[in-house]
Amino acid sequence: MNTTPPSAAVGPRVKNPATHTGLDGFRGRVRGRVLLLLCAMYFITYVDRVNIATAAPFIKQDLGLSNSELGMVLSAFAIPYAFFQIFGGLLGDRFGPRKVLTVVGIIWAIATAATGFSIGLASLFAARLALGFGEGATFPTATHAMAKWMPPDRRGFAQGITHAASRLGNAVTPLLVAGCIALYDWRLSFWLFGAISLIWVFFWNREFRDSPSDHPKMTQAELDELPREQWKHEHKRVPWRMLLKRILPVTFVDFCYGWSLWVFLTWIPSFFEKSYGLDLKNFALFTTLVLCAGVVGDTLGGMLSDSLLRRTNSLKLARRTNLVVGLLGSLVFIMPVLFIHDLWVAAICLSLSFFFLELTNAVLWAIPMDIAPRHSGVGGGLMNTGFGIAGILSPMLFGFMLDLTSSWTIPFAVSATLLFIGAMVSLGIDPRPMAEEPQQAPA
Repeated sequence: MNTTPPSAAVGPRVKNPATHTGLDGFRGRVRGRVLLLLCAMYFITYVDRVNIATAAPFIKQDLGLSNSELGMVLSAFAIPYAFFQIFGGLLGDRFGPRKVLTVVGIIWAIATAATGFSIGLASLFAARLALGFGEGATFPTATHAMAKWMPPDRRGFAQGITHAASRLGNAVTPLLVAGCIALYDWRLSFWLFGAISLIWVFFWNREFRDSPSDHPKMTQAELDELPREQWKHEHKRVPWRMLLKRILPVTFVDFCYGWSLWVFLTWIPSFFEKSYGLDLKNFALFTTLVLCAGVVGDTLGGMLSDSLLRRTNSLKLARRTNLVVGLLGSLVFIMPVLFIHDLWVAAICLSLSFFFLELTNAVLWAIPMDIAPRHSGVGGGLMNTGFGIAGILSPMLFGFMLDLTSSWTIPFAVSATLLFIGAMVSLGIDPRPMAEEPQQAPA
C-alpha cells in the first residue's frame, strides 16, 4: 500500500477530525479489530490468573493447605510476573508484539492447564510460577501494540476498554468456576481456559502486524489518522536514566493500587465464604457483583481522562485527577467494611470501592504511553513492576495477617492506608512526553 506521509508537518498534532470519542474512532477501522483481539487477551489472561481465587476453598481442602500455604500459592503467580515486567517490555519493544505475545501466550496456556493437574503444594506452586512467567510480558507488550495502533488522544480509552475486558473476566470467573466445580471439580476450569488461550494465540499470530502500515487491510485514510512516527515498528536505545526518573513515581502508585486489587482478586471469595457463611453459589454470586463494578470503572476511567485531556490540553490535569479521585474514593468506601458486619453493606461498599479503584487503572497504563511512546513496552513494564511486587506481598501477607489475628479488619486497614499514600504521591506524577519523544497534543 502507499505510505506517503501526509502533508502536515510532524510535531505537535491537532486532533484528527476522523478520530471521534467512544467507539466511533474504531468502527470500520483495522485498529478496531486490533483492539478487539487485545480485549480478548486481557479477558482470557485475567480468567487464567484469578480462577484460582474462586477455586481456592476447594483446592485448600483437596490438597490440605493452610491459609498461609494458600497465600503462598496465590502469591506465586506474581513472583515471576513482577520481575519479568521490564525484560518482557524490552522483548516487546525489540521483537514486536506479534512474536512475543505468540510465544508467551503458549507458555501461559500450558501453565493454566498444568494447574489443573496439580497434586500438592509443590506442583501447584510451580504451575502458578509458570503462569506468572508467561503472563509477565503480556501487558507491557500489549501497551507497545496500543502505542503503535492507537491515536494519542485515544490511549486512555484503549487502556480502559481492554482493562474493562479484564475486569469482565474477573467478574464472570466466579460463576464459570462454580459451574465447572458443580459439573466436574475445580480442575476443569483450568483445562478449559488453557485450551481457550491456545485458540487466542492462533488468531493473534494470524491477524496482527507490528507496524500499522504493514497490515494488508490498512487504508491510507486510517493510517493518516495516526502520527507518522507510529506507522512503522522501530527499535531505539532506551534512555534509562530519564525514563526511570519519570516512571518510578507511577510505579509506586501502581504498587498502592495493586495491593488493593490483589486483595479483591484473591481474597474476596474467601471473605464472603468465611465472614458470612455463604455456600459456593452465593459467594460466587456476590464476588461477581463486586467485580462487575470494575468493568464500569475501567471503561469510564479511560474515557473521562481522555475527555479531560481534549478539553484542557493538560496531561497533568487529565491523568492526576483520575488517580487522586479513584484512590481516595476507593478508600472512602472500603472503610465501612472495617466496622459494619452486614452482608449487603459489605457487598455494596466493596463494589463502590472497586469501582473507584478501577478508575485509575487505564490512566496508570496510559501514562507510560504518554511519557515514552517509543519505549512504551519498557515504560509499561517499569510501571507494572509495582503491581507485580504488590502481587507477591499482598495475597501472602493478607493470609498471614488473617491467620495471626483471625480478623479481616487489619488486612483491609492496611489496604486503606496504602490507598491514601498512593493518592498523595499521584499529585507529583508528570505524564508529559520526555524531551526526546514526539510532542503529541490534541486540540
